Amino acid sequence: MKAIKASLFLVSLLFSCTKECPSNLMLLDANTPTDKPLIFAKGIISTDGYEFAITFSPEMDELFFTRRKPGEDNKIYTMQLVDGKWSNPESAFFTAIEGWDFEPHIIPKGDKLYFGSTRPLPDSLKSNGLHQWYSTKTANGWGNPIPLESPFRDKSIIMYLTSSENENLYFTTGEKGDKPEDWVIYKSIKEDGQYQSIDRMGTEINATGNWIAHSFIAPDESYLIYDFKSDSGYGESDLYISFNQNGTWTKPHNLGPKINTDQTEMAASVSPDGKYLFFHRGNENEGNMYWVAFKPIVEKILEKNQNVY
Repeated sequence: MKAIKASLFLVSLLFSCTKECPSNLMLLDANTPTDKPLIFAKGIISTDGYEFAITFSPEMDELFFTRRKPGEDNKIYTMQLVDGKWSNPESAFFTAIEGWDFEPHIIPKGDKLYFGSTRPLPDSLKSNGLHQWYSTKTANGWGNPIPLESPFRDKSIIMYLTSSENENLYFTTGEKGDKPEDWVIYKSIKEDGQYQSIDRMGTEINATGNWIAHSFIAPDESYLIYDFKSDSGYGESDLYISFNQNGTWTKPHNLGPKINTDQTEMAASVSPDGKYLFFHRGNENEGNMYWVAFKPIVEKILEKNQNVY
């Protein structure tokens, strides 16, 4: 329980800023949400396409997201805040010539950008799976992306990779022969600057439902938000949160009917200032990015379960 209370305390600190601390996001969409999700940046980011998986630089002056236009493949778009104004969405500089890209993630330190891609690996002439690539940021900007090596390269599918502050990685994958609906959440711990293994997370995270995917790890690893479909949910895939209690993950808590609907909610992320939860809501053919105040969600769940943990 102490660990969960600490998580709430940290979230409260993030929200201690008042009107004296305006967010760069308000320059993109002034219609900021409270406890009810709103479409994010309608007509700019959320369009008649299929938008999901958004990520921000630590200063929230640069963003990347995935868009799939009708009849096209996934593509990553980017925007920058320049002289107090956001640029129009443009294709990321690393857009694949062969294959397609999706689900970008800027790590909390801000100097590395991960994304999934079906482009051929450097020693291949054609695509042989969905691999994770990354670009490193220097004083000269983002560098050319390179693929993650072993043990990640050994997997034919790795998607929606997110990173904690200490660069532990959380993502979706499966074992050989698994169907997509049977993929689950894995992690890889960075030790002495290296990733030695890929480990399936325990039954607290992976025991319930199908289509378990899209894990967003808190920078301090105090919570994990992900989505899956369950008979006890509100329809298609719902968003859930699990808290790290002294190294043990709690059962996943549904984020509730204000967040989850009979449509698919998935691919969550939290803004670097901790204020807003972003996620996709839609169906197979169309969907938008939504955002909602994050603190009320956490407070409500922790209050409801204060006698459990």
